[in-house]
Amino acid sequence: MEPQEDWNTSEKSRLLQPGPPPYQDHLSHPPPGHFQSTSGFQPQQYGAPGPYGQGPYPGHPAVTVQPAVYVTAIPLVYPVPDYLGYSIFTMLCCCLPLGIAALVFSCNTRSANMSGQQQLAESNSKMALTLNHTALGIGIVIMVVYITLIAVNSKHQPH
Repeated sequence: MEPQEDWNTSEKSRLLQPGPPPYQDHLSHPPPGHFQSTSGFQPQQYGAPGPYGQGPYPGHPAVTVQPAVYVTAIPLVYPVPDYLGYSIFTMLCCCLPLGIAALVFSCNTRSANMSGQQQLAESNSKMALTLNHTALGIGIVIMVVYITLIAVNSKHQPH
């Protein structure tokens, strides 16, 4: 089938779209039953013009469209504890190497909480807590051994 060379684009656009409504002179001839004021104020009509809910074009029904409402459930995500204070304490007072590692995992937990990565925050938090407990245990053992050595040495030294 050959394309038609003499096809008029105005005819094509006229076929696809309905024409404009006929001109209506609302000011000189109000519709029957319309409120007429002596002050010149005309109340504004709302809704579809025409009888029986017809739309702005004759023969087209008026369609009422309501906006779509999307309801989504936002999961309640509580931040995972990062144990930052505990990590600083174990780094300064108990065992420096394990305290530094615990501090790194605590900072990673905090950043994962801020970015919403719940599983990563939980695993980092668990590792920070484990390192902190280990560092505290090592620190306590070192303190007990140190106090024991001082007590033994003080008893054996003559006064």
